[in-house]
Amino acid sequence: MVKTPDELALMRVSGALLASVFEMLDRQDLAGMSTLQVNDMVDRYITDDLAARPASKGQYGFEHVLNGSINHVVCHGVPDAKDVIRDGDIVNLDITLEKDGFIADSSKTYVVGNAPPAAKRLVKVAREAMWQGIRQVRAGAHLGDIGFAIERHAKKNGYAVVREYCGHGIGREMHEEPQVLNFGRAGTGMVLREGMVFTIEPMINQGTRKVSTEDDGWTVVTDDGKLSAQFEHTVAVTRDGVEVLTLRGDERARGLA
Repeated sequence: MVKTPDELALMRVSGALLASVFEMLDRQDLAGMSTLQVNDMVDRYITDDLAARPASKGQYGFEHVLNGSINHVVCHGVPDAKDVIRDGDIVNLDITLEKDGFIADSSKTYVVGNAPPAAKRLVKVAREAMWQGIRQVRAGAHLGDIGFAIERHAKKNGYAVVREYCGHGIGREMHEEPQVLNFGRAGTGMVLREGMVFTIEPMINQGTRKVSTEDDGWTVVTDDGKLSAQFEHTVAVTRDGVEVLTLRGDERARGLA
């Protein structure tokens, strides 16, 4: 659960490499691409350009390197040649990467082309909700502080938080303790310790928070068919704050962390 300084140094490398994957995707025109094409592009980039391993590939029987979740798909969308990203869609790309034995995990919801204002607003609030959670992280804070901040921001803006899925500890394994809920009460839950590393990954819905899993056993969708957006970073607890291990260059330039 708590990483040594040497382990944290390795996790910084994995996190920086994963951030570069999203920076590569930022330069792509996703409109007209299938989620399988995006998957294969990311697979080649991680393997060939970064000399790393796509950590999701083969885990739990999953065949692909990412989840591609379009519009009403909340999470775990399975890449498919038939799932073409269209102008006006929103699509969450959730990617993991392992280097030298340590894993980083991050996701971003892309607004594709001329998406309607309501879709853009949802994505903006989902991103803000993640950062609201991240800003609660420091040694001595509580896990409940993170979930409380996320849900408060989502509800204030008229949205619902999915409760069935959450952040998680991460390191040599993809999923470690603790679970990091996207709802909760401030001042409750595990006390955070310096060196802990976990993900913060709220999923924010336009309508009801209720979700269902489709017949493939992976794809999770909103029950009402309305949009869902997600953002995720891998973070480390520091003595007086937080280090975002998967921070991207555009976020650094905006002074987000």
